[in-house]
Amino acid sequence: MDLLDDPQALGARDPGGMLQAILDLPAQCRRAWQEALALHLPYKGLEGMVVLGMGGSAIAADYLAAICQRPVVAVRGYHLPPWVDETTLVVASSYSGQTEETISAFQEALASPVPKVVITSGGHLLSLAQEHGIPAFVISYKGQPRAALGYSLMPLLAIAQKAGLLDDLGPQVEEALTLAEREAKALGPGGPDPRARDLARRLHGRLPAAYAAQHLVPVARRFKTQLNENAKAWAFFEELPEADHNAVLAYRIPQAVARLALLVFIRAEGLHPRVELRYRLTRRLAEEAGVETIELTAPGTSPLAQMLSATVLCDLASCYLSFLNDVDPTPVPEIDRLKSWMAQYPQ
Repeated sequence: MDLLDDPQALGARDPGGMLQAILDLPAQCRRAWQEALALHLPYKGLEGMVVLGMGGSAIAADYLAAICQRPVVAVRGYHLPPWVDETTLVVASSYSGQTEETISAFQEALASPVPKVVITSGGHLLSLAQEHGIPAFVISYKGQPRAALGYSLMPLLAIAQKAGLLDDLGPQVEEALTLAEREAKALGPGGPDPRARDLARRLHGRLPAAYAAQHLVPVARRFKTQLNENAKAWAFFEELPEADHNAVLAYRIPQAVARLALLVFIRAEGLHPRVELRYRLTRRLAEEAGVETIELTAPGTSPLAQMLSATVLCDLASCYLSFLNDVDPTPVPEIDRLKSWMAQYPQ
């Protein structure tokens, strides 16, 4: 029996339970949405949002920015942007509450009158919020930060809605969660839909680059990072139409890379017609250069539903690839080593 078709064999290779965590993501999102709706937010008249975060927290901000009616900026770094003022909501998001970049930027925000909110499970960030009387959404999920996407994303959506930066999201959220639940059930081990397992097989031994446009760009970025962290594999992502102004020139050189590369185009219905054309023509350029491509079509009507359904597929593929690579998807030893090295040089 093929490894990916044997649930018992997969369980033996996944002692940390990452595969089940991905399958549970839709349910996690549903819980987080309900919990976040209860958060009291005392701010009005806001015009935009800055989200301080790294990793999955920053990805969640990218997802929000893709659908928000007002400006949303993810800050992956140590400093608060100098243009932030009292009309900008600053959200410090860190699963652990110990992310040094996020804490550094948040401390700058504490020195200013800008409105602030915290999303965290605890740590120093929660202590700072409690000390300064800042509203905090406390994450009740235990696991790897990247597996807590629901608790990074859904509170952001609820906060944006409460702050008047988004219209009522109820129908979009319900469609997205219902579709994500259906996808997880169908794509999981032993499920009738082989797309995630087939994608992992195609990716095995290859150098993946995820291509996407419009609201699907954050999904491509998330796919890249999940391939890095779960499968412990090289991966990249590109944004259309920007890639057509630079990346397409590199398909042939070096030839060894061109033969290894696999371009994964993530698309959905309702994209700009010229962008749809670029998907087709960019694939044509790549294939003429001898670079293999594959296209994934995200189901769903709303942008949020398309993003979450594609995320479930791509997250599962990254986990299945970890099994083909014979690595445990859960631990991140190199990240832990870097953190320990950084701790030797206090700020």
